[in-house]
Amino acid sequence: MLGYTKVLCPLDFDEYLTTTFLLAAALAKESNATLYIFHVARVPPPDMNVPLDFDPDPRWERLARLRLEELVHQHVQAKLRYEIRVRSGLPDLAIVREAAELGADIIVMATHGRVGFNHLVFGSVAEHVIREAACPVLIIRPTKQTN
Repeated sequence: MLGYTKVLCPLDFDEYLTTTFLLAAALAKESNATLYIFHVARVPPPDMNVPLDFDPDPRWERLARLRLEELVHQHVQAKLRYEIRVRSGLPDLAIVREAAELGADIIVMATHGRVGFNHLVFGSVAEHVIREAACPVLIIRPTKQTN
């Protein structure tokens, strides 16, 4: 038994969604922990001078929650304690904040594996989380596609 009680799994709706979720779910089951499935709906930062008036339960958060519930129902056969959480914000900041508020024991997440110019322009959510989170971070790196 690994001793984790709270596993935070931030998910992006990308091609690594299922792999990341299955690994985090297996880790949570092995530890008899609660899996916190977390999605951050990206919104522009306030200094971008974009009007961000929206209701307390935005449509994009409801849709993300439905997609995550579908993921759980498709892939979990055995008992798994889980909670789905969806927030609007900037992923790098929101993930670290969520982990701190939960008192997460570990974060399980994927990286897009960007390098070079794309890494420079888009930055790395994973790098920020690794630097700022108070708990261990398990990163899943995409495998390189060969032709």
